[in-house]
Amino acid sequence: MNNVQGGVIQRSFLFVPGNRPERFNKALDSGADAIIIDLEDAVAAEEKAAARTALMQAAFTWPHVLVYVRINAVDTPWFADDLKVLRHAGIRGVFLPKAEHAEEIARVRAHTACCVIPIIETATGLCHAQEVARASGVERLAFGSMDFQLDLNCDGSDTALLYARSQLVVVSRWCGLLAPIDGVTLAMDDEARVAADARHAKSLGMGGKLCIHPRQVGAVNMAWQPTPEEIIWARKVLAASDAAGTNVVAVDGVMIDRPILLKAQRIISRSQGIAGV
Repeated sequence: MNNVQGGVIQRSFLFVPGNRPERFNKALDSGADAIIIDLEDAVAAEEKAAARTALMQAAFTWPHVLVYVRINAVDTPWFADDLKVLRHAGIRGVFLPKAEHAEEIARVRAHTACCVIPIIETATGLCHAQEVARASGVERLAFGSMDFQLDLNCDGSDTALLYARSQLVVVSRWCGLLAPIDGVTLAMDDEARVAADARHAKSLGMGGKLCIHPRQVGAVNMAWQPTPEEIIWARKVLAASDAAGTNVVAVDGVMIDRPILLKAQRIISRSQGIAGV
């Protein structure tokens, strides 16, 4: 399973509180590749039932935006009731927080055919990431960076979270999943910070990012688009390779071997919005 729609792999995933249905259409119109109706952190305990009702009554009519729901974790009193909203025809899949074991995925899948995106938020979840990623119905992994740094009592810097992010990238690749989704940036009004965080995640091999405000979506989408310089380089490499035929060729003093050629092809494909690369 993968979350590819219309030939484009989803990069930006925008959270919207489940108890704020007036924001659903605004989120769908934000430019995000996908939205996540949140029943977990964004909704107080006394409002969770109302949030579920609002979700079930909503109509999602944007054909090019995927709709997911983040339910509450399996060890919470709201988990069982949250599973009922997955009957909504407009729901593509479910983000499962605090995922640590494959059996948790199975509990979700016993109630729905929706795909599951486990959120790795603890040391236990990271150590069991292979098991979780290989569970039936898993579409992609996500990184819950805020809860993860709380669990580890680390400072949340790029260095502190480098190992975890890289592990999720490697596990996802090994299990044949799309590249994982990075966690949120809390700075809602600092586009430069959002862009820098997204570029860092991309540099490690991550494939998208969670957003908490529509203002973050543009910077996240842009981060996963090849830059003009990358496109120029890729075209130069492909042209030189075509002209050389079977002969060895160099571009800008660098020998063009198979990995370099494949990298150039991937850049061009991504610039054209072709999925699966």
